[in-house]
Amino acid sequence: MNKGEVWLVEFPSVDVHEQIGTRPVIILADTKTSICTVIPLTSSLKSLRFSHTLEIKKSELNKLDSNSIALIFQIRAIDKRRLIKKIGLLEKNYINQIENIIRDYLNL
Repeated sequence: MNKGEVWLVEFPSVDVHEQIGTRPVIILADTKTSICTVIPLTSSLKSLRFSHTLEIKKSELNKLDSNSIALIFQIRAIDKRRLIKKIGLLEKNYINQIENIIRDYLNL
């Protein structure tokens, strides 16, 4: 796995305000352990009302089914066993924008 890859992931059902179900994510960081860090995506364009989000347009490279919103404020570490399959690769301009939003979000 590499930073910027788009994967399908199965998030468990929970009774909170986190993304659940099978959905695409952006790989942010891989580790030498069984954990990786991801940014969940949603196709709900209404999510742009939240800060620290970014609209990702579907393309031949990222292979998203629809325009999606990167929920950067929901960065999370997951077990790699939740990864189902790689579907695409995020364009470099989006990776750069995500890095800038993360710096702002974490006040770095």
